[in-house]
Amino acid sequence: MNGAATSLPLDIAELAFAASGDALVRRTVLPNGARVLSERVPGVRSATVGFWVTVGSRDETGADGAHAASYGSTHFLEHLLFKGTTRRSALDIAVSFDSVGGEHNAATSKEYTCYYAKVQDKDLSMAVEVIGDMFTSSLIDADEFDNERQVILEELAMADDDPADVAGERLYSAVLGEHPLGRPIGGDPATIRAATREGVVQHYRQSYRPENIVIAAAGAVDHDRLVADASAALARGDWPGAGSPAPRRTTTAAPQSYHSSVVTVRRPVEQVNLFLGLPGLVATDERRTTLAVLNAVLGGGMSSRLFQEIRERRGLAYSVYSFASGFSDAGLFGIYAGCAPHKAPQVAALARDELVRIADFGITGEELRRATGQLSGASALALEDSDARMTRLGRAEISMGEFSDLDESLRRLALVTQADVQALAVELAGRPLTIAAVGDVDDAAFAGLGVG
Repeated sequence: MNGAATSLPLDIAELAFAASGDALVRRTVLPNGARVLSERVPGVRSATVGFWVTVGSRDETGADGAHAASYGSTHFLEHLLFKGTTRRSALDIAVSFDSVGGEHNAATSKEYTCYYAKVQDKDLSMAVEVIGDMFTSSLIDADEFDNERQVILEELAMADDDPADVAGERLYSAVLGEHPLGRPIGGDPATIRAATREGVVQHYRQSYRPENIVIAAAGAVDHDRLVADASAALARGDWPGAGSPAPRRTTTAAPQSYHSSVVTVRRPVEQVNLFLGLPGLVATDERRTTLAVLNAVLGGGMSSRLFQEIRERRGLAYSVYSFASGFSDAGLFGIYAGCAPHKAPQVAALARDELVRIADFGITGEELRRATGQLSGASALALEDSDARMTRLGRAEISMGEFSDLDESLRRLALVTQADVQALAVELAGRPLTIAAVGDVDDAAFAGLGVG
């Protein structure tokens, strides 16, 4: 790649380029608009393939019409596509992968959904056929629909029993406000109970279309065979047609009225699950590598400032870290800690103050060196797994519009300076702060922090 990211324009049907580690990346846009990407990695015998649809929970319209997609419908579909097609039963789908020692699953996010499988290279064609069948020919049977509704309600109940999950959902809702990204991915019990088969089927037919589909595979992959298998799988589902890929989402930050707030949910549990959050960077922001360094220094490991100050020096929490989430037109930067209820205000103040301290005084050269080493090593180790490579391919095509290999990622990381990190910390520390906490606390516990 010669030290630069490779652009992935939607109007070019064929692309091929070398990536670090002697890998070969190729992309083909099928005549129907579906995109097929592969990364062939020398010396491996397995492959991971993912069928992505560029529709996530943010794209649901709500149950405001007879056939509107209720909130949670995208996640509902993720469950239902495993329940049988015109050619296969749910058991047939499971047996296809179990009988070859493969792994298969799916995940719904706020901006896309991915169905994936990891198999031996000789079984990749089978994986493409089966997932393609699920994509194009799902029955969404009425009885299975009602059964899966109960399964999802149990899944939501399980999440509601986890204070950290509850606090995290409150954080996203409070920080992102009315933006669709602030909604829970799985909906809530009321929207799942209100969901109709007709509404979910319509959501399926409107969303699962060739122009919204990305098929990505990494590992022991022959690109031409992958294209042939993908084309055949889509054609069997009567998805030949002609078209172009759907445009990518806008990457301009959405206008929003952000404000500070405190959100607490009182529960009789031993710990307070505490989040601090503020508006972050969109996924394509050029400062995303700087944000990764800032995150590593602040709360990205056992040598981070938060871990050392809150856990090691003061013993106030067992788990404490920072994190960043970037989406096409919004982002969130946050801090988490689990602590005793009476310590929550102190922990919140210390966490906030560490970010402010970086904004005021910057980071040391040693901290920059450690963070760069941590991120470099983690990036290299992650790519030992074909799952991570497949995910990188899918996100590059769907969200980024460019592919960055390991060499390019390391080059960008090496360019980050102490001044860059401090400048970004100044910007973030000046944004409205939200506190979300679940446990034996109330809003008044955080009154002294001047939030809200």
